[in-house]
Amino acid sequence: MDFLPADLTAYAEAHTSPEPALLARLSRHTRAYVMAPRMLSGQVQGRFLAMISWMVRPRRVLEIGTYTGYSALCLAEGLTDDGRLITLEQNEELETVARQYWQQSPLNARIDLRIGIAADIIPTLDEVFDLVFIDADKRNNALYFDLVLKKLRPGGFILADNVLWSGKVVEPLKANDEDTRSVLAFNKMVQHDSRVENVLLPIRDGMMLIRKKL
Repeated sequence: MDFLPADLTAYAEAHTSPEPALLARLSRHTRAYVMAPRMLSGQVQGRFLAMISWMVRPRRVLEIGTYTGYSALCLAEGLTDDGRLITLEQNEELETVARQYWQQSPLNARIDLRIGIAADIIPTLDEVFDLVFIDADKRNNALYFDLVLKKLRPGGFILADNVLWSGKVVEPLKANDEDTRSVLAFNKMVQHDSRVENVLLPIRDGMMLIRKKL
């Protein structure tokens, strides 16, 4: 996921605000006890998510893909006083870890976890979102995008993770699996969607920042 040389990555981390102590503990727990810890946002990406949240000051945030709850805590930082974050996770086995750490945060009451299939849950949400984070199975990125765009306020933002997919998007010989093809198709779709403006940021595994036009 990391495309920069190790020394530049270390420099970027050293010049990024440190993650709060709770997130550092959650990060260590995830890396030690949970499968696929590469899915964790980590310090730089986590601080980026928190920064975007503080900039937008959202009242409603939707996260698709909770994992162990690290990114939910980051995105919840900038919520308005009456704000709420709804996060969707298909793997019910991850709920215990996420709740264990959320309960140690004053943001816990603002986080609403829904266990189930995101494509089934999203249409049932009677909310208008200010900020959406898509970080789940890549094969359904386009579906999630279409579903959430309808519920995103004009001027609202979508963040989509893993849009560089370990560099496979620019290596044709490695683009022969379904996940890579899905990421390529999603990036192309967003680029040509007249309803949005977008910028692809080479943060970690690539993040697409998308704004719904007014």
